[in-house]
Amino acid sequence: MSTQRVDIAPSILSADFGRLAEEVRSVERGGAAVIHVDVMDGHFVPNITIGAPVVKSLRKATSLPLDAHLMIEEPDRYVEDFAAAGANMISVHPEAVPHLHRTVTAIRGLGVSPGVAINPATSLSALDEILPYVDFVLVMSVNPGFGGQKFIPTSLDKIRRLRTAIVDRGLDVRIEVDGGIGAGNVGDVVRAGAEIIVAGSAVFGEPDPAAAVRRLREAALAPFAV
Repeated sequence: MSTQRVDIAPSILSADFGRLAEEVRSVERGGAAVIHVDVMDGHFVPNITIGAPVVKSLRKATSLPLDAHLMIEEPDRYVEDFAAAGANMISVHPEAVPHLHRTVTAIRGLGVSPGVAINPATSLSALDEILPYVDFVLVMSVNPGFGGQKFIPTSLDKIRRLRTAIVDRGLDVRIEVDGGIGAGNVGDVVRAGAEIIVAGSAVFGEPDPAAAVRRLREAALAPFAV
């Protein structure tokens, strides 16, 4: 098996918000490649988290790419705010926008990498027309809205089918996976085709987040060990 690039993207959803800058610096020391920001509005998903001001604060605390996952209604109203705050990646759900191509094009026009997020019960067919226009697809391996959920096993087949579709179409689209991933199953997720691994409680739920990132990265790269 050829080695693929695998990035660990700790999700601040599970971090201590009272010491957020310190938490981010810790995972940065551990080798994190991306900081994942879960944005929830209490409407599209049953929880409320954070907005663009927190992304702006994070931008001052780290030079790592900031990945804003917009689990919100009417994301078109807010993508410019998140781009201005310093987000490098923005993903939206197809169920939340009436004109997905327009939204993705607008995100790219702001100098930000656009992505589409797919819920567990959302078919990959929702990506048929938009796949050539995005830089990444975020496969949700839990139902979005809360951290600490268990990985849905059928997600592995979904990731494999998505990877096959990307390769068959000759596209340069990365697969990001979020939900219930830890050192025990990250190898399977990477084997299936994931390249960006989002982890919240598996990182910030540990006493030493930096060490947790290192363990997760080692486990993620294990499938490529000789």
